[in-house]
Amino acid sequence: MDFFNTYGFLIVSMLLGALLGLSLYLPLMAGQLSLASPGFYALGGYIAAILATKVFPSTDALFPIPLLLLEMLIAGVVSGLLGVIVGIPALRLRGIYLAIATIAFVEILRVFSLNLDITGGAVGIFGIPQPFQTPIEYLWIAVPLLFMSMLILYRLERIRVGRAFIAIREDELAAGAMGINPTYYKVLAFTLGAILAGVVGAVSAHFLNTWNARQGTFDASIIYLTSVLIGGSRTFLGPVLGGMVFTALPEVLRAIADTGGLPNWLAGFLRDGRLIIFGLLIVIGTIFFPQGLITPDLFKKRHKSKNPSI
Repeated sequence: MDFFNTYGFLIVSMLLGALLGLSLYLPLMAGQLSLASPGFYALGGYIAAILATKVFPSTDALFPIPLLLLEMLIAGVVSGLLGVIVGIPALRLRGIYLAIATIAFVEILRVFSLNLDITGGAVGIFGIPQPFQTPIEYLWIAVPLLFMSMLILYRLERIRVGRAFIAIREDELAAGAMGINPTYYKVLAFTLGAILAGVVGAVSAHFLNTWNARQGTFDASIIYLTSVLIGGSRTFLGPVLGGMVFTALPEVLRAIADTGGLPNWLAGFLRDGRLIIFGLLIVIGTIFFPQGLITPDLFKKRHKSKNPSI
């Protein structure tokens, strides 16, 4: 219990990071390099923060769980609708052009949040009521949400919709020739990722107790992209592993820098150079692990190595 009380905040943050990795993985299933997840994440957080502080003010010591679930539902619906509106024109682009368009979308939302009174401007929204007394208790929300998302993606990869996503990712022209509507399935994948990011944002707003424009930035896009590319972009287990590892990595680097005995320049680099480190990991990972650390054939290869006769 001492361990969970000490590292409860980090553990829950790792689970939320895994969920955000999955929100980026969904468009990648259909071959779309979308970096819009931080924007929908920030949107979901603002929806929950505004509802909790202005629409659902509670006199109780703890924020009611049913209202939190309602906020998650509203954030998911609004993010999904915006995902459809943005996805239909944006997904006509491909590759780096789509990535640039989604980065622009994130920046537009950030500028709006900085200049609107309802979002608190640059200061943000503070004093968001919390449904739990300690950070570790958020596991009651984060763990079921993660397992539910993993179960849905597990089934999605094995049904017609998931196979259509994969077919489009491998060869969009061939998929279209086989009767698959690429536009429909790309927008669907983009929307599902937006819904998941919005729901995670609603939970995170209560978890962090404050919300501002720094929650959805280009820096966050790089972190989530790193978690997917290094963890694995061919199976949902990759983003889960990558999201957890790269959420914890800045804290690990900070702890190493604070141990002492390191040159000042190296300690400062470990504390503040995380984006440079993530960029290096992307380059190294794409060279030596082009499909990430976890691939669909990983467990099959292990099985064959133990049973050469099969």
